[in-house]
Amino acid sequence: MSALGHAKGEFRSAQHEGTLMSRTAPLRIAVAGASGRMGRMLIEAVNAAPDCTLAGTLDIGADLRAGLAHAQVLIDFTRPEGTLAHLAACRELGVRAVIGTTGFNAAQKAEIAAHARHIALMMAPNMSVGVNVVFKLLDMAARALAEGYDIEIVEAHHRHKVDAPSGTALKMGEVVAAALGRDLKDCAVYAREGVTGERDPSSIGFATVRGGDIVGDHTVMFCGTGERIEITHKSASRTTYAQGSLRAARFLADKPNGLFGMEHVLGLA
Repeated sequence: MSALGHAKGEFRSAQHEGTLMSRTAPLRIAVAGASGRMGRMLIEAVNAAPDCTLAGTLDIGADLRAGLAHAQVLIDFTRPEGTLAHLAACRELGVRAVIGTTGFNAAQKAEIAAHARHIALMMAPNMSVGVNVVFKLLDMAARALAEGYDIEIVEAHHRHKVDAPSGTALKMGEVVAAALGRDLKDCAVYAREGVTGERDPSSIGFATVRGGDIVGDHTVMFCGTGERIEITHKSASRTTYAQGSLRAARFLADKPNGLFGMEHVLGLA
């Protein structure tokens, strides 16, 4: 048997035994993007959690299989291309994954769904518990304010963020659009400049701010005649994302396969 095959066999055996052990056995977690801001925060959170242990780290140039060989769950906040490479290795080794990466296109999302038929994946644009509660509030608000209110989404992030609008802002738009019986791709407006004409009442507008060290601010405005309702979430630290990621990893620990969201982790589905 090859070294890789041997490692796979050992891992699957250990994983099977883990399901029979008590809950005191630590959950073995690997972290991708270990040298980045979020990666370092995740490593600190794993090391501080009494029920988790750091089983490996991945970074640019790392040996994926070596980094995943002893892990039950990978937590990945990197870039779409890197995440997809990591998921291919996870599928080969039987490792579950928590995906916090954003900016996937439709084809890449389909590739993730294909992996989920073989391993358990939890994918969310934002791991914050508070943000996912906001998603539920937005669904309620959109249904109640379906007529006579214009909807605008404003998000702000640090200067290093490479995708816009943020994955969280897009998810907010998707939640609102679905509650109104619309498809976001048909009603989203991502840019306004010059003489744009009167606002289409069925549209959902997005505005993006990038600067400084803003961790993440999101506001959804329901603008009516004589009143405006704003639902806002502001992140002061990435700690909330790390703790939400650990909750997601624990949720996946006994799942054989499937694609889940934070709404499943939090019991909001």
